[in-house]
Amino acid sequence: MHSEKLSISLSSYLVQFIEQYKTNHQCKSRSQVIEEALELLRNRELEEAYREASNEVDSAWDGVVGDGLTDETW
Repeated sequence: MHSEKLSISLSSYLVQFIEQYKTNHQCKSRSQVIEEALELLRNRELEEAYREASNEVDSAWDGVVGDGLTDETW
């Protein structure tokens, strides 16, 4: 995976939290802690998008799903 270097400013409280998390979870670096946090945010966004998409499902689709055709039929 290609990495890019960023420079960020955080409050001392967040830096302290990152250091504690790194120690408590045997992370190799601060970057690993931040990557894990960003992945959680990304996953939360994806879950929300899937939830919204599932609310947009056409109710007529339920009739098609139960039409008796199996996957092999297609």
